[in-house]
Amino acid sequence: MDKWGGQLALEQMELDPVFAERMTRKAWGENLRRCIQCGTCTGTCPLSEYMDYGPRKIISMVRAGNKKDVLECKTIWLCASCYECAVECPKEIKITDVMYALKQQALLEGKSPKKLPVPVLDREFFNIVKKRGRNHEMWLIAITILKTNWLIGLGLATMGIKLMAQGRLPIFDEAIKVGTGKKGDLKKIMDACDEIEREEASA
Repeated sequence: MDKWGGQLALEQMELDPVFAERMTRKAWGENLRRCIQCGTCTGTCPLSEYMDYGPRKIISMVRAGNKKDVLECKTIWLCASCYECAVECPKEIKITDVMYALKQQALLEGKSPKKLPVPVLDREFFNIVKKRGRNHEMWLIAITILKTNWLIGLGLATMGIKLMAQGRLPIFDEAIKVGTGKKGDLKKIMDACDEIEREEASA
């Protein structure tokens, strides 16, 4: 039996009504409750076949308060932000924004899949910019590969060398240039944003 399908599965789940209310509020409020489970979002999603739960199930799980499965699934990280589901939804639910809210919550609670590249890339990009003032592509790629699947790096080595030779992939570290701003000031701004997100997540 599908772990999300059937009465028995529902009875065995640990549901969190606080999570359901919080995510409903963050993800455009009452509109989320208007979902009629028609499946239009899943039918129009170009990546639904690769997801562990389709968008329709995600909406249902969020409303039920199935926090653990929602925050630990791959679906929210596979969303391509194409907005096809939101455009076609007969109840005008902004499903892409729901996915963004869930990704933010998963990152704040450390619940994102450990070996999935997208959340690792997200976290490392933020950390590099906070530390250096700007992104460093080579380091971002390297650390993402090392933290997910280092074997992928072997296949990308040739392309990486070509990009470096063309000056498209800088080898040396980059930072905010003198006169354009201070790294310390940017770090304060990003730390403040982090704190606001943490407060919103626990509200």
